Amino acid sequence: MKISSKGEYALRALIVLGQHQGRVMSIQEISEKTLVTTNYLEQILLHLKKLGYLQSKRGAKGGYMLGKEAKDVNIGEVIRMLEGPLSPMSCASVTQYQSCPLEQGCLLKPLWSLVRDTIAFVLERTTLEDLLENRIQSWKEEDILDFKSKN
Repeated sequence: MKISSKGEYALRALIVLGQHQGRVMSIQEISEKTLVTTNYLEQILLHLKKLGYLQSKRGAKGGYMLGKEAKDVNIGEVIRMLEGPLSPMSCASVTQYQSCPLEQGCLLKPLWSLVRDTIAFVLERTTLEDLLENRIQSWKEEDILDFKSKN
């Protein structure tokens, strides 16, 4: 899995809007705080709005604001919606699996599956509120392995 600039910039915009929750911010304001060009940012914000993460207001004092509470914005969900599957390889993907001619007896697939599960474990347990409150946790290996055994 690779996070593109679109995914990173979307998360930056969500953080800025979360820091100013309840306030409508112009694209220019968000652009200045995220260091993303207004043209590219506008595309990202429109996509986040279509996905229900943002609301917009038209007019001279228009702009964007969060459409959900920060605690209800799941980072794993945002990344999946913008970037697609969390798996580094399609043969290990849960949502967009594609077979591989070398898959039978492949010694790499367990590694890719563990990477996918670890990424999913962390991102699914992280909300925008966690980012805003700087509550990023360090997880124990047994927590991740327990998660993997249940999925």
